[in-house]
Amino acid sequence: MIRKLTEADYEAFMELVSQESSLNLFLIGDVENFGFSTPFQELWGEWSASDQTKLSAVLLRYYHSYVFYALDRFDLEGFSEIILADKKLEVLSGKQDSLQAFASHLPKHEIKTTYFAELEDDSRLSQDDIKGFEVKKATVHDVVKIVSLRDQIQEFGRSADAEEALKHTLESGTGRTYYVEVNTETVACVSTTAECSMAAMIVGVCTHPLHRKRGYASACMVALCRDVLAEGRSLCLCYDNPAAGAIYKRLGFQDIGMWTMYQIKREESFSLK
Repeated sequence: MIRKLTEADYEAFMELVSQESSLNLFLIGDVENFGFSTPFQELWGEWSASDQTKLSAVLLRYYHSYVFYALDRFDLEGFSEIILADKKLEVLSGKQDSLQAFASHLPKHEIKTTYFAELEDDSRLSQDDIKGFEVKKATVHDVVKIVSLRDQIQEFGRSADAEEALKHTLESGTGRTYYVEVNTETVACVSTTAECSMAAMIVGVCTHPLHRKRGYASACMVALCRDVLAEGRSLCLCYDNPAAGAIYKRLGFQDIGMWTMYQIKREESFSLK
């Protein structure tokens, strides 16, 4: 049985997602920060047929992005119906093994499968990566220029809610952004999201196409990672670019799994297939 989750379901939720806590950082962080029911976030869970006190699958909506996790078999039709009821659906993401079954039920989409990596200490972070750069920490006043830079990155999908979402992240303290400027132009940045008591998710690592291979993104990464690790939290990120992967591993990140995203092409009609 699938139903909406409430605060009363917190222990059952944590029992499920804690079995792979790093891979479920989005779920854990968003629930820790925003709870189970807000205008921009809500959750649904499927309860085990053999034990009605235990969750076997969970779906989270954050604005028009969805994150899914299941340990084993789940009600594919039921969860698909919930997801497709959102006429502004942008992305469905989750652990690769959990997400594969949705491919045939979604509208036209692009599939992106990435490595999921984790950093637990700063032993390989070099101060040399920061030397010569002025790495700044963004405030809400920097939202427009950060989003403007991201809009120039071909690999990034564009979201109508990008500025609102980044502003909310910065205002709520659930994420941070570090950036570098050259002659007042923002040329590189890196952000976190879903920050919680034990970890933070790195997103939006990018450099302007005309300013690449100059160390700007690495400087942002090192500055951000040092600050988060100093707070007693680990960091996670996803990547599919071998060159980026080499940089992350040089900084100390280790692969721990695979992550899949279905990016919806919104011109398609939304219906069950």
